Amino acid sequence: MKYRKLGFTNESVSAVGLGCMGMSYAYGPTDETESLATLHRALDLGINFWDTADMYGDGKNEELVSKVLVPNRDKIFIATKFGIRWREDNTNYLDGSPEWMRTAIEKSLKRLRVDVIDLYYAHRIDTRFPVEEIVGAMADLVKQGKVRYLGLSEASVSSLRRAHAVHPIAALQSEYSIMTRDVEDGILATCRDLSIGFVAYSPLARGLATATIAGKDQLAQNDFRHTLPRLQGKHWENNKNLAQEFAALAKKKGCTAAQLALAWVLAQGEDIIPIPGTKKQKYLEENAAAADITVSTSDAASIGALVKKYPDTGQRYADGPMKLVNK
Repeated sequence: MKYRKLGFTNESVSAVGLGCMGMSYAYGPTDETESLATLHRALDLGINFWDTADMYGDGKNEELVSKVLVPNRDKIFIATKFGIRWREDNTNYLDGSPEWMRTAIEKSLKRLRVDVIDLYYAHRIDTRFPVEEIVGAMADLVKQGKVRYLGLSEASVSSLRRAHAVHPIAALQSEYSIMTRDVEDGILATCRDLSIGFVAYSPLARGLATATIAGKDQLAQNDFRHTLPRLQGKHWENNKNLAQEFAALAKKKGCTAAQLALAWVLAQGEDIIPIPGTKKQKYLEENAAAADITVSTSDAASIGALVKKYPDTGQRYADGPMKLVNK
């Protein structure tokens, strides 16, 4: 595994991280035995940058991760998030208040069974509160020794600058892939200007870039991708064709579509760290190998032309969740 520096810090994290969400939430049936084996395999492969959140499975993902994290604490750079809460009817809502954060951090520390969290994100920017107030409260956690570094997720240029003026932000986590490139409109440049590391979630476009989804019918009933516009109607037809031609490019290059999609993200800058999610060892191994794939100028041009050929990708979220991104 190759390693990259996280933002302004001197932390060396794996160039390909591990998103743990799907092990407990959002992507159909779970399998704790396979998930734990995947976490152990990540250590074998040198993947030390693990990402979770308190809302994934309403805390169950943090508890799962803790089973491998605790006995291997010195080998893992753990990131978690606060700000999205669950109601009793299984719907969720945004609460980025400093008051909730002070409760959420204690719950995460307890579930993860650690004394300090390496990177603590605000899961979304709650615009009911000044970002300075949110980050100021998060900075208190650093002073208290409960958190080492602060992060934001899906923050705008303005929020990044305002937050960073209160306390250094080590990382911004936002969606980025061949199909989701809105951060290229100022957000990535701002991260670079402020020495904020960029953590790319859903770098495989929630599986669309891998050409492994035949259609919604094959997804489990509780797979949240049923709600995504990209798997609906004309957008699905566009994306299916894009994925098939992208897979052909990857085959020509001698790698899988997933590997080429990750290699493309990695090629966008040494400050970018993708965190593809998986709950299976075989996909983890496939993803890890992407760190050794070089995207040539010719490859980049071919990918760029393909994306332009199929522009009707659709929104990355339904209308409600879309209102919470880039705030």
